Amino acid sequence: MPWTVEDAERHTHKAITPALRELWVKVANECLERTGDEARAIREANAVVARQVSRHPC
Repeated sequence: MPWTVEDAERHTHKAITPALRELWVKVANECLERTGDEARAIREANAVVARQVSRHPC
């Protein structure tokens, strides 16, 4: 089952904007499709969002 925006809200507190939540969903779903590993998909999506936040703090 693909990840949704609601999943982003549950799995990371750093996805504070709609754009960051959409980014989380995109990365998580791509990783899940590529690897089939849900835990890895969450970790990768969290890492990408964290990098974006550190580059462009609000």
